Amino acid sequence: MKLANATVLITGANRGLGLAFAREALARGARKVYAAARDPSSVTLPGVVPIRLDVTKPDDIAAAARDYPDVTLLINNAGIAELGGFLSDTSVQSAQRHFDTNVVGPMRLTQAFAPVLAAHDGGAILNVLSVASWINGPMLGVYGMSKSAAWAMTNGTRIELHDQHTQVLALHVGFIDTDLTRGLDVPKLAPDDVVRTALDALEAGASEVLADELTRRVHAGLSAQPAVYLQAQDR
Repeated sequence: MKLANATVLITGANRGLGLAFAREALARGARKVYAAARDPSSVTLPGVVPIRLDVTKPDDIAAAARDYPDVTLLINNAGIAELGGFLSDTSVQSAQRHFDTNVVGPMRLTQAFAPVLAAHDGGAILNVLSVASWINGPMLGVYGMSKSAAWAMTNGTRIELHDQHTQVLALHVGFIDTDLTRGLDVPKLAPDDVVRTALDALEAGASEVLADELTRRVHAGLSAQPAVYLQAQDR
């Protein structure tokens, strides 16, 4: 799918990776960019249309699909990442928060906008996933679980939307230099570089993009012996 003349809706577009997606969509000639955030007043990028959208609220999602029927590209970017594994007293509550935002939110958006995209010759969906879709460890255990589920949802919806010619692109990437990774002492990627890689893949018709060397190395290790996901990734 080409960005020129596209109408794009980006969740979590007020900062970080979402803001970078909005800037690059405009630079590539998008006709309109809906920049969605829980607080639309936090969207300050010139040239976009700020809209109120909390991905954990079904009414917000239904209203967006009703009010913005010109969308041709949905970018499911909004997400949360909390530190922690599976055995703490708060892990279940953390899992519920992660799934509400990182899995159920994008699934509801996909359901709501599938008919909208179908009306525009299929359009496209880009889901922001993670290298943590494939590996896990105590530092980001619950987050990784949610991204594994989001990967499964992405693959399943790609198949379901095939007949209406909707391109579904999974973006897998390592740590990005945004508020989400603040406080983590790890190598981080520039958001603008990740976005350019992702949108190049979208425009090339891809179904999956591995945005950095770490992600490509982990992906290659899925079929290694022992497989990369059988090894501890952090402590």
